[in-house]
Amino acid sequence: MIGAYPRIRLDGAVVVVTGAARGIGLATAKRFAQRGARVAIGDLDGEAAAAAADFLGRGIRAYPVNVAQLDSYKMFLDEIEDDLGEIDILVNNAGIMPIGPFLVESAEVTRAVFDVNVAAHMHAARLVAPRMIARGRGHIVNVTSAAGKLHSAGLASYTASKHAATAFSRSLREELRPHGVSVTAVLPSAIKTQLVDGIPLGVLSIGVLSPNVVARRIVSTVRTRPPLASAPMGLTPLFTAASLIPERMWLLGRRLVNADRTMGPIDRTARAEYDARIAANITPEVTT
Repeated sequence: MIGAYPRIRLDGAVVVVTGAARGIGLATAKRFAQRGARVAIGDLDGEAAAAAADFLGRGIRAYPVNVAQLDSYKMFLDEIEDDLGEIDILVNNAGIMPIGPFLVESAEVTRAVFDVNVAAHMHAARLVAPRMIARGRGHIVNVTSAAGKLHSAGLASYTASKHAATAFSRSLREELRPHGVSVTAVLPSAIKTQLVDGIPLGVLSIGVLSPNVVARRIVSTVRTRPPLASAPMGLTPLFTAASLIPERMWLLGRRLVNADRTMGPIDRTARAEYDARIAANITPEVTT
């Protein structure tokens, strides 16, 4: 037992990772597989997921999934259980991050942000938690963001969605705790993935993490089962300070370290591939 939670042995465990065709998800899938887990990865880009699984080897299976759609998520999980057996660990990693002033962001993009970054976590909970409760054990990891405890101009919808996802994770954790099922929100800072393409980070690039750092943190939560896990670990004091520092001091500090780059000129050419991935998540609104 780990506190209120039954221990999960990674060797032979069935692990599901979404948004795993690249970046944090891919690194996480690799690390779980190295520990002997039977890993299934999912991504909206099914071909990229299949290529990633082939690249990693180790028997990793790939499936196409639109995490924003409940029916697609259910089919995804059902196929995995048919192929690999009952799911022990689910890592909700899929997410999108549009950049720019909120007033020029379309309503369709905003809706997609909440569909992928928040509703998908809720879909996952509705689908996988009852299966875990029936067995009296399981672990759900929701990869949110440091933005789930902070805020930033140029990332209004993204930070709002990550606050929601983090709060949902904490509330869900309390509901599932009596049943032996744990929920951890993992809050990474800036990661060297397509999420930061086109952003003139300047000196801030020194603090950009490798996806492998976050992957290690995610895998470690299976052993420790914390409610929150930041990456890097030193972020936690910043989360506390952010709620206590007067606004003027906060804004001054952001200017001193050039943290407002998300409101500056974005290299849209460098960011084109990632913007196309965001567009793929937009479902046109049907009017009658």
